[in-house]
Amino acid sequence: MLSFSLLALAATALAVPAGTGYNDGYETVASATQPVQMRLSYQGPSAMMVSWNTFSQIQRPTVQFGLEPFVLYQSASSADSYTYPTSLTYINHVNLTGLLPDTTYYYKIQGDNSQTYSFRTARTAGDMDPYTVAVIVDMGTFGPLGLSTTTGVGAMNPLKPGEQTTIQSISEQLNDFDFLVHPGDIGYADAWLKEEIQQYLPNTTRVMNPTVYEHINNAFYDELANITAYKPYMVSPGNHEANCDNGGTTDKSTGVKYTEAICPVGQTNFTGYINRFRMPSARSGGLGNFWYSYDQGMVHFVSIDTETDLGHGLVGPDEGSPEFGGPFGLMNQQLNWLQTDLASVDRTKTPWVVVLGHRPFYNSAGGICTNCATVFEPLFYKYSVDLYFCGHSHIYNRNAPIYNNVTDPNELNNPKATWYIVNGAAGHYDGLDTLNYPLMPYTRYAQDQAYSWSKLTFHNCTHMTQQAMYSANGTVYDEATLFKNRTCGGSSIFPTALPYSISFPLPSLPTGVQRI
Repeated sequence: MLSFSLLALAATALAVPAGTGYNDGYETVASATQPVQMRLSYQGPSAMMVSWNTFSQIQRPTVQFGLEPFVLYQSASSADSYTYPTSLTYINHVNLTGLLPDTTYYYKIQGDNSQTYSFRTARTAGDMDPYTVAVIVDMGTFGPLGLSTTTGVGAMNPLKPGEQTTIQSISEQLNDFDFLVHPGDIGYADAWLKEEIQQYLPNTTRVMNPTVYEHINNAFYDELANITAYKPYMVSPGNHEANCDNGGTTDKSTGVKYTEAICPVGQTNFTGYINRFRMPSARSGGLGNFWYSYDQGMVHFVSIDTETDLGHGLVGPDEGSPEFGGPFGLMNQQLNWLQTDLASVDRTKTPWVVVLGHRPFYNSAGGICTNCATVFEPLFYKYSVDLYFCGHSHIYNRNAPIYNNVTDPNELNNPKATWYIVNGAAGHYDGLDTLNYPLMPYTRYAQDQAYSWSKLTFHNCTHMTQQAMYSANGTVYDEATLFKNRTCGGSSIFPTALPYSISFPLPSLPTGVQRI
């Protein structure tokens, strides 16, 4: 079991004098203490974690904050400024406490050239006002280090000239959602080797691995900061966080196959993922950034680890050879925690229960994690989990509610079974996967032609809508509403109380889309 006391590793990777300009070859900042890669995470309705990176260590990371942008009358500090082997930056975390729920705060990170940002605190459990959540899965950096209008030799699905990326699409709708969730495969820094072999990255060699991997990571978090400096960013582990060459890479020109063994310390065993984030596991009895839960208004969100620590003696996909990830907890620790967490949900306050994980249990493009389904699905059914949202397959696949491979006869009209949705099409260097035909009988809509993300809107205690968003122009191409027959306060915005689904052709992509 990994000791989380190892997180604050010795700061030996960097020696940049504070207060001086810095250029790491890809990124230029005016000062080594200038905050970059800003990101937020919920810590309950009265707190917010502010995280950021710098190119030198901060003696006392500090955040000023307040209710007005020019009156930042409060401050919070910490001793959390550390790095890890191979990292090009230091990671800083400060928890802001004593906040009012569902309230806009303005904040400024201490450091050269820092600007003022804002966030809104979490809603209290039991708040039945409607809201929306943005969902991305399997998203890497865009541009010269990732998905762009060009590809390396043998790569597929480049962006079209002028095509909007998923990050740009979400940024345009920043005011339409409360927070952003990302259940795994974050940044795809481990694509560095494939990009180098396919001659996509200029002037790089395999011996430059530690630096190139970290450059891709930094580029991703810099790009995402336009969103995550303002909206909480809640993550779950995916396989591409495990090490610097997850799944192995074969150089087809030489026949040489590379594995996790090429990864240096600092790029193995989820090290970057462990260090970069501070999810609210302490509040929920979870473990680090691997499994945890939190309430937001009428919804109880649960983040699970489908990569390690499955329980019942079953080996997680990233445990053992060849990935050597985890385990991070004791035997059955995640499973026991999940059962306790789901059993303790107060459905009068949080009638909706949504689980976020990386790997699919039901899918028309393969990649199904049968061990995950074996351990988690019975608990989902027992405790009436409403939705499981995942990715891993780089397609969009909306399924019917299902349990034990049997479709719920009620479909979206008050089902007992959990609704399963896959949307791993946010975009990364490797492009999209391919659907398997004929589609599985439980699939209700699927497409493998376009990059996309999702919105989840909770209207009230009985109606929840999922919209699949076409990244290229920010429009909806698939929409479905789940109805649960339960009593709650307030009036319903759908007086007929009926579920519905509607799908639209993808613009300029009339083929490759299936609706059942």
